[in-house]
Amino acid sequence: MGPWLALWVLLYLPRPLQGQSPRTPAARGSVLQSFEDSKFQGEWFVLGLAGNTHTVADRSLLSPFTATFTLNKNHRLEVAYAMIRGQRCVTWSYTLISKSQPGMFSVDHSGEPGADLEEIQVTDTDYVSFALLLSRRQSDLQSILRVSLLCRIWAIQTQLLDKFICLVRAQGLSDDNIVFPDLTDWSVLPEKC
Repeated sequence: MGPWLALWVLLYLPRPLQGQSPRTPAARGSVLQSFEDSKFQGEWFVLGLAGNTHTVADRSLLSPFTATFTLNKNHRLEVAYAMIRGQRCVTWSYTLISKSQPGMFSVDHSGEPGADLEEIQVTDTDYVSFALLLSRRQSDLQSILRVSLLCRIWAIQTQLLDKFICLVRAQGLSDDNIVFPDLTDWSVLPEKC
């Protein structure tokens, strides 16, 4: 993480939740009027994560990772993630099935018997620099909420960080639920990943 970005994140996150309780009911993300799968395709860098299962301790565990969206022959978005963990590359993928609301998808886990139901919503995007995703998954024991900040380059603009923090707080999460990958000694993912 560059020194200016690191300084901004450190200065920005400790701010108190002004007039907002971290236990407020989870608000839905904003509603997109349209969503263009073809423009959303390509590689995205995951620069911020927040969720009700994330804690401050997780900050040291998150490695930088990418998400690549590809429109398949069935006109569904396939998502492939790649992350370096130690000396190995960890990958996972799934297919998104469009729902009636623009930018809203259910995750196709048909190849995984007993997989949890999951919905993903693109709450905001300009297709060329950023996207905010909201994921809800229901496991047997709890509801899991996750907010992701995706960018086309490894840099967070101030206004994008503000949008991400606002969406996180609108979901009833606190700054302690936010995790940024440590980019200190990171270089672009090797070709093998």
